[in-house]
Amino acid sequence: MSTHISVPPQLLLERILTLEIVRVTERAAVSAARLRGHGQEKAADQAAVDAMRRELNKLPIEGTVVIGEGERDEAPMLFIGEKVGLNAGPQVDIAVDPLEGTTLCAKNMPGAIATMAMADGGTLLHAPDVYMEKIAIGPGYAKNVIELDASPADNIQRLAKAKGVPASAITALVLDRPRHADIIASIRSTGAAVRLITDGDVAGVIHTTNPDETGVDIYMGTGGAPEGVLAAAALRCIGGQMQCRLILDSEEKRERAHKMGITDPKMIYGIEDMARGDCLFAATGVTTGSLLTGVKFKKDTIETETVVMRSVTGTVRYIKAEHRQLEKFHLD
Repeated sequence: MSTHISVPPQLLLERILTLEIVRVTERAAVSAARLRGHGQEKAADQAAVDAMRRELNKLPIEGTVVIGEGERDEAPMLFIGEKVGLNAGPQVDIAVDPLEGTTLCAKNMPGAIATMAMADGGTLLHAPDVYMEKIAIGPGYAKNVIELDASPADNIQRLAKAKGVPASAITALVLDRPRHADIIASIRSTGAAVRLITDGDVAGVIHTTNPDETGVDIYMGTGGAPEGVLAAAALRCIGGQMQCRLILDSEEKRERAHKMGITDPKMIYGIEDMARGDCLFAATGVTTGSLLTGVKFKKDTIETETVVMRSVTGTVRYIKAEHRQLEKFHLD
């Protein structure tokens, strides 16, 4: 005879954190990792999406995807507005990037991850899949050290002053895109260094939280709004400062944003504007990078590394898992 144990609602996200949320990103990472180096970006992304969706639908939640692989007409799975879970349990918002760094995975380059965030229903920013201006630093500074509308050079000088070092001791992380040429030039004009990345700005923002290990002090530039919300969820758990603004540079984009409840297209969002309440964040390495070790396929096991964070407790767990029931992963 089985005994039903009820879990108080306030503890249910903790239960999901410790027992189940890791499985979601683990499965997505393993599925994508099977296609590392095959040059098949879409296939790897689809494999991660399929695996993540299957695992989400096993969770005891009433989940709504608010940040997904696209909007309903563009994505067959994990689209914005899709309902996931067993339709039993707490109502939660879900943000996903089943494979951040599709190019990194396709080329077997460092830094691809499978990532997601979960929060109380109605507490994650419902943002369209558009570009977003971003600036972020880690914890330990007074409020408003950085400002989105200040010049990159000014933000470097302000951060250097707050940190008590010369500007030449600061390293800024920027996506390697032609649109960032002016930002890069402005940063370098101060004597600060620039580290360029080809993809992966969720991990890039997280790098700012531990500059002693990563060598990254500040993140700047434009990237996807979905990645911005995911990064904000991570910073909500571990601290830091972030300011973002959606780039709604066409009537069609403004209309899409308006339908999602965004009434001020020029609003600057802070972390708590994008992720409020009890928030969870998880990421599993697909390819080995400075944040996480990638999936390792061995003769009788599969090894994964996942970081899991929770805002209410400020807990950060690194979970190294050894999966022995390989047939389950192969069935996926």
